[in-house]
Amino acid sequence: MLIETLPLVVLALIWIIVAVVQDFKRREVANWWNFSLIAIALAYRAFLSVFLWNAWYFLYGLIGFGIFFALANAFYYGRIFAGGDAKLLMGLGAVLLFSLSIISNLITFLYFLVLVLSAGGVWGLVFSVGLIIKNKESFAKEFKKQFKKNRKFVYTIFLLVVILAAIVLLFGQYLLITLPILLLFFPILYTYAKSVEESCMIKSVNSKELTVGDWLYQETRVGKKIIKPNWQGLGEKELALLQKLKKKVKIKQGIPFTPGFLIAFVILIWLFV
Repeated sequence: MLIETLPLVVLALIWIIVAVVQDFKRREVANWWNFSLIAIALAYRAFLSVFLWNAWYFLYGLIGFGIFFALANAFYYGRIFAGGDAKLLMGLGAVLLFSLSIISNLITFLYFLVLVLSAGGVWGLVFSVGLIIKNKESFAKEFKKQFKKNRKFVYTIFLLVVILAAIVLLFGQYLLITLPILLLFFPILYTYAKSVEESCMIKSVNSKELTVGDWLYQETRVGKKIIKPNWQGLGEKELALLQKLKKKVKIKQGIPFTPGFLIAFVILIWLFV
């Protein structure tokens, strides 16, 4: 890692920590906070390029931002990341290029992506277990309900696993036995995730407490207009309409993903510094 990029490391660490705090308090990260990380990181890189007379400091920042911009949008529209998480990933793209070697920078990117997805997955599992402990009875009822509702899907996957395992054993490709085993966990994880969502993550709030980006749980009528749930969350116009209601509205809360960014970034720094 270049010594000149250390201020960017400190900057990113501060931004991620504040993002985690925002995520826990409001279940969202402010747009201005993420955008300011992008602006400051690129401004610092522009200063380095002028001061050290080397345009690559700035160009690599732009390249990193561009790559993570594309990935962030893919994760967002693939419903892996929420909007705040995607924007934070873009900002970190402008930070993470720690050297003037393209190969080294690509390796850093790959490490970070693997770490973010892995740490985020582990964190999400830990967080969901905490929710289940708080909502034991409702989770147990919902899990039974979801299993019954999806039993055809579960049985189909189980049959497919048996067929795949038989083919693998028949051809003696024993190392590939992990494929049907992993496939077996898919319906279980799906049922588990859906049960956690329905039993632990639906919250009734006063319409006045709604904010832009909140995920509406079910269709809600406001006069003659019906507002439908949307992955992108409530927009300004929808929010204005809903706040006219004098009743509680059900929203769906997500698991705060930003701790995954923090864990991944700390591990990355430990590996590369």
